[in-house]
Amino acid sequence: MSAKRLPEELLHPQPDGLYCPAGDFYIDPIRPVPRAMITHGHADHARAGHGTVWASPQTLDIMAIRYGEDFCATRIAVEGSTEVDGIGVRFTPAGHVLGSCQITVDDNSTAITVSGDYARVDNPACASFQLAPCDVFVTEATFGLPVFNHPTPHSEIEKLLRSVAAQPERCHLVGAYALGKAQRVIALLRQAGWDQPIYIHGALQRLCDYHIAQGVDLGELRPATTKEGKAAFKGQIILGPPSAFAATWAQRFPDPVICFASGWMQVRARARQRGVELPLILSDHVDWPDLTRTIRDLNPKQVWVTHGREDALVRWCELNQITGRPLRLVGYEEEAE
Repeated sequence: MSAKRLPEELLHPQPDGLYCPAGDFYIDPIRPVPRAMITHGHADHARAGHGTVWASPQTLDIMAIRYGEDFCATRIAVEGSTEVDGIGVRFTPAGHVLGSCQITVDDNSTAITVSGDYARVDNPACASFQLAPCDVFVTEATFGLPVFNHPTPHSEIEKLLRSVAAQPERCHLVGAYALGKAQRVIALLRQAGWDQPIYIHGALQRLCDYHIAQGVDLGELRPATTKEGKAAFKGQIILGPPSAFAATWAQRFPDPVICFASGWMQVRARARQRGVELPLILSDHVDWPDLTRTIRDLNPKQVWVTHGREDALVRWCELNQITGRPLRLVGYEEEAE
């Protein structure tokens, strides 16, 4: 009988990313590799150029939309569990964006769950987070400080709608990242009863169309062009990627209220730096209460922290008699969420 592997023998950091030697694959590698498991479609986790890619069907579709149909040599869609060279691999919803999954690597003696990015709040644009039991939990810590305690998504959407009602002569321009955040904002607006057309920048169109095809209710969407004149946008809500706000695109609209949907909008200095008049604290990542709640719910033997506010979370683990370890992985963005 072979000796039991230590967790760091089953999975450990290498320059290209987290590597499983027994299965000869990486999880969310930052450079092209022969075999990759991908948690979700954001560009800092899902890169083109790999040989074989295992991911959820939706993540594979999203990668094809973003990078082209030939983004890798071979695609393998995973719904639930699979096995690679005797190593069990389980995909569990992460609640971050459409198709996002946690990936659990299991050699029948040790289970390590790599969460990728995850969230535990209501998100009508993707499947809800599910706990993935494990011995070692590998977590982000994007908002890994006690100061980050985000309001409910519904309260932020209500704040937006109150502003729209109070300023009918102005339009509201909402900055939202193209994958996940934009569709979530739209779906939350629909849940809140906003049934008017929502205008979107062209960069959001293909991913919005894909969400609609996957059954996400986004209602009527229209292109945010000014062919009908500025007056047509009074009292309307318009979404665009943050990059568009630095260009002349945002100047096309009538006295716009500049909004930005991000967990970072809790930091007033960041809102001021971006010229944001109406910050919307809408995060697709766990805040501090949900981060620590997840660790308590899982009760793992060890917690490894990939990126973000690593030191604070490792210290919290130590105070709660859990072995914590910072991996200090590079190449994963905290901003683009």
